[in-house]
Amino acid sequence: MDIFKDKTILITGGTGSFGRAFVSRLLKKHHPKAIRIYSRDELKQWEMHKEFKNDPRLRFFIGDVRDAERLKRATEGVNFLVHAAALKQVPSCEFNPIEAVRTNVNGAINVINAALDNNVEKVIALSTDKAANPINIYGATKLCSDRLFIQSNSYRGANREVKLSVVRYGNVMGSRGSVIPLFKEQQLKKNVITITDDRMTRFWITLPQAVDFVIDHFLIMQGGELFVPKIPSMKMVDLAKLIAPKANIKIIGIRPGEKLHECLITRQESQNVYEIESGYMVLSSLVDEWLNDLDKYKNLKKVKDSFEYNSLDNIYLTDQQMKKMLKENHLL
Repeated sequence: MDIFKDKTILITGGTGSFGRAFVSRLLKKHHPKAIRIYSRDELKQWEMHKEFKNDPRLRFFIGDVRDAERLKRATEGVNFLVHAAALKQVPSCEFNPIEAVRTNVNGAINVINAALDNNVEKVIALSTDKAANPINIYGATKLCSDRLFIQSNSYRGANREVKLSVVRYGNVMGSRGSVIPLFKEQQLKKNVITITDDRMTRFWITLPQAVDFVIDHFLIMQGGELFVPKIPSMKMVDLAKLIAPKANIKIIGIRPGEKLHECLITRQESQNVYEIESGYMVLSSLVDEWLNDLDKYKNLKKVKDSFEYNSLDNIYLTDQQMKKMLKENHLL
């Protein structure tokens, strides 16, 4: 089923790694009427324009999610919206906390209001494992954003069809902010790879997997769900050895706001968590007001109240699996 056929899609932060991969998939395998790229950087928009050979279905909007009026205008006539814009670098957010709030929290409010005012059919906001039990500004602002998107379903009332949900996943392999390009391009040249702690683990997902997960959940979302994929973990030191087996590894200590292990679903959330065919679903306490068709979620099963989904106590990629995944995504 092509829910995007003859529809208009808006992507905030659309010139980022996810946005480019998402646009590529829509243009190749779906039949949208138009795709609007909303972002601040005109150079990246120009580069993306060339990358997709001036496809007439693409529209480029210069704008910041902090600008409510511009965002409202850009959202007119939109059927589906993906909110991918955010300040994402942990150290940068630690040293610029007010800017992180202005983009990640105030920007989320502006996206929600624009979607509600223009009666956008479905909205998915992209989140991060750092939003679960946050210890840094980035995670805290994304947790706030997640709650805003979920609870704002209560604002749609009887006259709007807007449905808002969230997708939360871990590190994206090969994305612009990923550690893999850092290992390959910067530290491999010096024959030294820096690791903050040799015990560190992380969740990993590929860009194609992230795009598929978002597209699949546009189909089943009813508004108010936070969807989490089942994805493997890897130790950062193992990843470093695989990418640069002859390089020296230097332990430099954990950076401000960094965790040893990440969490996608906390034990405190588990009482509202269900396992579904595609992964897990975290529901709001107000879920009964929004969800009316549980048959949309295949193999629905309540998890135990003590359930926690973290990168330490998870299935790990073997060296062979890591190598295959890296090669398939042109990262090795």
